[in-house]
Amino acid sequence: MKLLLHTCCAPCLIYPLERLKEKGFEVRGLFYNPNIHPFAEYQNRRQAVENFIKLNNIEVIYPEYNPAEFFQAVNLKEKNGRCLACWSLRLKLTAKIAKEKGFSHFSTTLLVSPYQDQELLKKIGSDIANAEEIEFYYEDFRPGFRKAHEEAKAKGIYCQKYCGCIYSEIERYSKK
Repeated sequence: MKLLLHTCCAPCLIYPLERLKEKGFEVRGLFYNPNIHPFAEYQNRRQAVENFIKLNNIEVIYPEYNPAEFFQAVNLKEKNGRCLACWSLRLKLTAKIAKEKGFSHFSTTLLVSPYQDQELLKKIGSDIANAEEIEFYYEDFRPGFRKAHEEAKAKGIYCQKYCGCIYSEIERYSKK
């Protein structure tokens, strides 16, 4: 069983990777995150993933960083609509690449975050799976979130302070 795992960041990769390997999946990552803003933040997250995978025997695909894809997809929708559009954008490409490269399944590290809507992610993944004719692997990875983030901090892995998009950055830093 080969699974392409959409990877949002290194800390969120830790637990899903462990679980998927335990379940017998051959895992490869896809770091596709045109939502991440600014570019320096994108570079920090990508570098953290690159450093993590060197130590954890996983290959990752890095499509070109193109934030215009994100802005075209979200098109100034309200918060819930933006998240839905962003998740759909990233999971559609994950499914497409998974199918093209002969993977049996695709999934996402977004399923580890207690800050994301699990049911909506599950529905998006299932709908895309049906459209692309490839299996979406769903597991609630949230039980491993805290431990993985503690491990990331202990190992000096870069941990971001917001979801990634400019809208979440504004929300995060305007609360102070």
